[in-house]
Amino acid sequence: MPPDPVARTYLLLGADGRPYRSATAGQWGGHRRSKIYGRLDCRSALRAIAAGGYVKYRVFFADEAAAVAAGYRPCAVCCPDRYRTWKEAIQ
Repeated sequence: MPPDPVARTYLLLGADGRPYRSATAGQWGGHRRSKIYGRLDCRSALRAIAAGGYVKYRVFFADEAAAVAAGYRPCAVCCPDRYRTWKEAIQ
């Protein structure tokens, strides 16, 4: 018998960088090795996934605040304004 779709959970990273199960899918994706987060429809991430990479280190966040708190930076491709702000802040 297939699993109950209502009981499905998603593995997300919290603000503390630790994984947890959630009944709600993540709204932002990230790459654990490069510590970059971005939109789920990011063309750069989708291209890397299609080429066979990225998936092994993919993580998801409930919201952008959790990604930032976990130490991830914004993607320059899908979040250029946020990336520019982040870049200016570290210089």
